[in-house]
Amino acid sequence: MKTAVVTGSAGFIGARVAERWLSEGWRVVGIDCFSEYYDPRLKRDRARRLASHDAYVEIEDRIERPGLLSEVFGTYRPEVVVHLAAQAGVRYSIEAPRSYLDSNISGTFELLEAARAHPPAHMLLASTSSVYGANTEMPYAETHKADSQMSFYAATKKATEAMAHSYAHLYRLPMTMFRFFTVYGPWGRPDMALFKFVKAILEDRPIDVYNHGKMKRDFTFIDDLVEAVDALAACTPVHAVGEFDSLSPVAPFRIVNIGKSEPDSLGGFITAIEDALGRSARRNLMDMQPGDVPATWSDTRLLAALTGKCPNTPLSVGVPAFVKWYKDYYGVA
Repeated sequence: MKTAVVTGSAGFIGARVAERWLSEGWRVVGIDCFSEYYDPRLKRDRARRLASHDAYVEIEDRIERPGLLSEVFGTYRPEVVVHLAAQAGVRYSIEAPRSYLDSNISGTFELLEAARAHPPAHMLLASTSSVYGANTEMPYAETHKADSQMSFYAATKKATEAMAHSYAHLYRLPMTMFRFFTVYGPWGRPDMALFKFVKAILEDRPIDVYNHGKMKRDFTFIDDLVEAVDALAACTPVHAVGEFDSLSPVAPFRIVNIGKSEPDSLGGFITAIEDALGRSARRNLMDMQPGDVPATWSDTRLLAALTGKCPNTPLSVGVPAFVKWYKDYYGVA
């Protein structure tokens, strides 16, 4: 039986990745601290779904606690590690930056130290499209320079990329970094736009629309993302697959975008929500929030070359799937 460690296993993405591998017969060791950044009940309910599998091991603790991850790696000897635990959110990183330092930087350091002591066959670490920051050349490619982060959240994730590369080089640890692009879908986070918009519209409240709606995002459906993570777990960074490959010249390390490579306007996103709900939104037009960017767009040639497929679920399918889950979960008629 293959063993994987998933940090952030009660999170939106972590729970879905863990569920996928449990369904494939893996043993999954999940680690989560159930922080109160958003409603812990949602996290507990995700974790309960995982606990229904006999091969699931749950550890409730903080990844930044010294020695925890080394003990977990030494006990379970995972072949694959997926590091998804992090403090997320652009706006919150302005309000509470220390939580990003603790979770994103210190937590990733503990993970790398654990891998140095007990090397997995492949480590997969989550980054974000936010690291592209002030870049204006689109679509964003993994080989583009990304040194102008616009938020402390993005800065901490860029730092984890550099940290991971150094350990990959020094200790020959195979690592793949993911840059996720606006992931959405059932069981999503309450701090994200889709969740907030659906909730507000159902409660007949106006929605806050930043930059007066002049925004574009490369919305990526959760099922597509999980499919990509699963496929990339088997793609150890050893051989380059083209001139667009981000494979390091000095380490078994690469960065891979996971996005739809087809940005949608914020207006189109809101229209898809209105169509799924059968209700109109009242828009509260606002200025751009600090640290945000007007557009994201992923170059997914590398993902396609490595896995043979890319996310392609349209908003017309993904948004109704979320709305159905939301209504079922919260008992909304």
